[in-house]
Amino acid sequence: MTTRIAAQLLIPGSGAPVEDGLVVIEGAAITYAGPAAEAPETSGADEVSVATVMPGLWDCHAHLMGLAAGVVNLEALITQTPQMGAVRSARDLGDALDAGVTSIREVGGYGALLAPAVEEGTVRSPHLYGAGSVLSQTGGHGDMHGLSPADADRMWERLFGAPSLADGPDDCRRIVRRQLRLGARVIKVCASGGVMSQVDHPIHQQFSADELAAIVDEAARADRAVAAHCHGKPGIMAAVEAGVRTIEHGSYLDEEAAVAMRESGTILVPTRWIVDHLMSVGRKQGMPEYAAQKIEAIADRHRQAVETAITHDVTIAAGTDIWGAGMWGRNGEEVALLAEIGLAPLDAIAAATSNGPATLGAQAPQSGRLDAGYDADVIALDGDPLTDLSLLSGPDHVTHVWKDGLIVKG
Repeated sequence: MTTRIAAQLLIPGSGAPVEDGLVVIEGAAITYAGPAAEAPETSGADEVSVATVMPGLWDCHAHLMGLAAGVVNLEALITQTPQMGAVRSARDLGDALDAGVTSIREVGGYGALLAPAVEEGTVRSPHLYGAGSVLSQTGGHGDMHGLSPADADRMWERLFGAPSLADGPDDCRRIVRRQLRLGARVIKVCASGGVMSQVDHPIHQQFSADELAAIVDEAARADRAVAAHCHGKPGIMAAVEAGVRTIEHGSYLDEEAAVAMRESGTILVPTRWIVDHLMSVGRKQGMPEYAAQKIEAIADRHRQAVETAITHDVTIAAGTDIWGAGMWGRNGEEVALLAEIGLAPLDAIAAATSNGPATLGAQAPQSGRLDAGYDADVIALDGDPLTDLSLLSGPDHVTHVWKDGLIVKG
């Protein structure tokens, strides 16, 4: 099956936009993307005319936790059944797809468990690259501090299929292997404290250098990249030294850390969306007081960190840290937030398209660009996002979505 998408504006994801552009899809791949006047002739093709055509969006940091709308407290997971969480997550995936998200790097939740259902077509969803449970040291950001360590591990395994808590290099390897046993496509580790956990401090490093090295080594033997949750600089530097692929959040990133990331090729996934969201509605929706105080303490510093990363040419990939109903479908808001901080519109779009696959390391798909040979994950809009990035902020202006060359919206 051949599809020809004629567009007033073609945004390739990497490189300059093209006016009066054309994308040709044959099967699951793009065979041409460029000026319409130079396109090859095809016969029997489906013809579609749109305002703007561009690659499907990547959300490189999201959580399929199945939380109900308006829940801003991860302790709600304690009483949530895995069945309810999985059903809600399946609906959340459909919301993301309708909003133009065609690939999700899911960094802790039901992603690894739901991926087989996505691949067989049972769940209407973007491509899904899941992490299983998040690796945490005892007492760390991924622990559930209101439970005993044993009960916390049992909860994570009950919900997401594998335990989370690891202490010492050998135990870290064991827990990585448990994620791989689920089919995890990326390994997520908390290398610093966080916001939505009770007793740890966002600045403090978590896991020793030996433990982080063991996690990265074990993941690398299976060609998996490691995503490191890091707010504080000590955790950022230790994670970069260990060889992680991405730093998530990076709130206390400074010039030294930015240079280290640029020189090592480590990607920053800033997740500005969740900082903005929690600052605006967190307290109204019952966020625990300990979390409210933490997010208020880091919000301005996080913005400065992203500005520093941009100034020092650190590669940035877009991710939201979305985790529950009512959030999904708003994934594209991250693009405008990155532009507000300092990325040019084309660079902000690249962060959400062509930069996304690299966050998976050796397993990166040929995705995120409109170019011959790339996967035909393509979206169309009813306007020009280069003049109004808010067009990407939800489903309303996304007129068409193709996934693997098949029309799934429009």
